[in-house]
Amino acid sequence: MPNHRSPPPLPPNLEVVALAYDGLCLFEFGIAYEVFGLNRPEMGENWYSYSIAAVEPGVISTAVGLSMKIENGVEALENAGTVIVPGWAGLDVPVPDAVKAALIKAHSRGARILSICSSVVVLAETGLLDGQEATTHWRYADTLQARYPRLKVQPNVLYTDNGQILTSAGSAAGIDLCLHLVRRDFGPKAANMVARRLVVPPHRDGGQAQFINAPVPAPHEAGRLSPLFAFLRENLDQTFTLETLAQRAGMSRRTFLRRFEEATGTTPARWLTLERLKRAKELLELADIPVDQVALSCGFGTAMTLRHHFRQHVGTSPSAYRSRFQQVPTA
Repeated sequence: MPNHRSPPPLPPNLEVVALAYDGLCLFEFGIAYEVFGLNRPEMGENWYSYSIAAVEPGVISTAVGLSMKIENGVEALENAGTVIVPGWAGLDVPVPDAVKAALIKAHSRGARILSICSSVVVLAETGLLDGQEATTHWRYADTLQARYPRLKVQPNVLYTDNGQILTSAGSAAGIDLCLHLVRRDFGPKAANMVARRLVVPPHRDGGQAQFINAPVPAPHEAGRLSPLFAFLRENLDQTFTLETLAQRAGMSRRTFLRRFEEATGTTPARWLTLERLKRAKELLELADIPVDQVALSCGFGTAMTLRHHFRQHVGTSPSAYRSRFQQVPTA
């Protein structure tokens, strides 16, 4: 008898099911498939499994006029550890009771549920988001908050993670959210590999405000700001004042503030904080540098200040982040 061992069963959270519906948003649906559905032999045997469940099995239409035939209905969610709702046909399109019941049941047994863009309304209709942070496309944020006052709508983030419930902003932010989940499940190295295949950055800092009414700066302004960004990233351990930054960019203080926000969607102080956090994450992931040294290297000055910003922006401590995401050296 051959000495053959079957691979261990997939952990429940790796059973990914995408919900399809009439009027399906193909871009958001494609994001779910690209991240979780493609065959990725380089990731080993215990990668995600992927399937589709339809609100009503059979032939459904898509937002671009194509049709799809899907055999499985919402009962397929019973085996899901991760459910993805890729967009929704419209904010005013009713959510069928069967869908709400299936999502509530999946959540009650521990499944993660992700919404991309407008599908946050599907989660909101279930009541699972009551009292929790959520986001959606910036165009829908005010409507979402007014319609579901129990939600804590965050209009300026790319995604939110409440543990079991995760939501993304506009369509492309679904990529950020899905990569974030890969990072949670398999660590930064795996997320980086998937991002490389997609030809996208593995993590984008900042919120969706950087994409709202933020025109490309005029060529002469871009020429002054781009070197400034590069300089700041190379010297994050230094202290800067608004006056010195404006002077380095060759602008008045008032003009500098206006041009900086047009280019980044945020203030110089917040931009620096996010860049410093990004550098801190890299150091925590890749090296066993003491937290106080990480704080100095990134410009936070003290470990206490670093912990404060980590708690505020990342939702955990530097030590907890390190223990969760630090890459394990390979032989």
